[in-house]
Amino acid sequence: MSADTYNQQAPLHLAQALIRCPSVTPEDRGALDVVADALRPAGFAVERPVFSEPGYPDTPNLYARIGRRGPCLVFAGHTDVVPEGEASWRHGPFDGAVADGMLYGRGAADMKGGIACMLAATLAFLARRGTDFPGSIAFLITGDEEGPAVSGTVKLLAWARARGERFDHCLLGEPTNPGRLGEMIKIGRRGSLTGKLTVLGRQGHVAYPHKAENPIPGLLRLASALVAEPLDRGTAHFDASNLEFTTIDVGNPATNVIPATARATFNVRFNDDWTAASLGAELRTRLEQAAGSAVRFTLDLQPSNAPAFLTQPDAFVDLVSAAIRAETGLTPALSTTGGTSDARFIKDACPVIEFGLVGETMHQVDECVAADDLDRLTAIYGRVLEAYFSG
Repeated sequence: MSADTYNQQAPLHLAQALIRCPSVTPEDRGALDVVADALRPAGFAVERPVFSEPGYPDTPNLYARIGRRGPCLVFAGHTDVVPEGEASWRHGPFDGAVADGMLYGRGAADMKGGIACMLAATLAFLARRGTDFPGSIAFLITGDEEGPAVSGTVKLLAWARARGERFDHCLLGEPTNPGRLGEMIKIGRRGSLTGKLTVLGRQGHVAYPHKAENPIPGLLRLASALVAEPLDRGTAHFDASNLEFTTIDVGNPATNVIPATARATFNVRFNDDWTAASLGAELRTRLEQAAGSAVRFTLDLQPSNAPAFLTQPDAFVDLVSAAIRAETGLTPALSTTGGTSDARFIKDACPVIEFGLVGETMHQVDECVAADDLDRLTAIYGRVLEAYFSG
């Protein structure tokens, strides 16, 4: 393919093509076709494995690779997006409109814009260097990140591993920057654990409390015990773990009835001081000590596929930081903040860091990114490729 043809693959045009595919999880609606159609003419071997999970629609994924020798740099991301929401958009959520220098659309920030920049940077790199560079480039793109994430990256990695695919480093294009491109790299993520606490009582008439057992005071007592003391003080790269109650429910429509049960749900975002198992044990200990023999309760900890993890700052992190600094003049902070991402699966295959666009509007109505940032991020990814394969 000629350099002129590669240059036609501008990140803005690729981002618009992706946004115009209404790929709300678990639908694809042609989004992965856009990725495949960009990579195949450049010489990538593209495969489209589809994975299944009982009770959930089949999930399309994409794996592409050019080159067979190491080192292998992987670009990873997801083409599925959250729903557009109920409020009116300034521009259609799937129009890919550009207005006042901003690209609007669901996925512009999270993360079709980032995928477009990865594609554009890779195509430009191959136009300059050809296919005889010292290593390999791969793409791991899923359609199941915003949903339950059961038939996406986790299964795609297992599929690749079974075929003998090996990766050396991964750059995941999630929107990592709070307000300005170049501010932040994610070198890890907190874990997530959800618990459902139920306190058991005995229903009865409020006028005869001695014949009943009100579970509400017991629930308040146990809930207080969970947050009375900090779980930890934070670690070298992580803030302190945090437990938040998300709902407290009794479900009692009557004003003269003591209810039989009271329930609360909470979520803990935890650092690398903990595993899901060790954190669960700590929470049970706190509850048992607070309950004593006076409060009967059950605790259901939801199975967690979101462990805390950290990619130690190393030469690869330095390489990406240098590329960011060269294009933006900013030295990015190395952060572990935010929610979960597919990096939690990728870290078992190779070291992974995250860097993408500004995420200020992700998941919001009128999600948008600066069109100029698409060019700058493409240039950053291009510098990463040049430095990574410099030999």
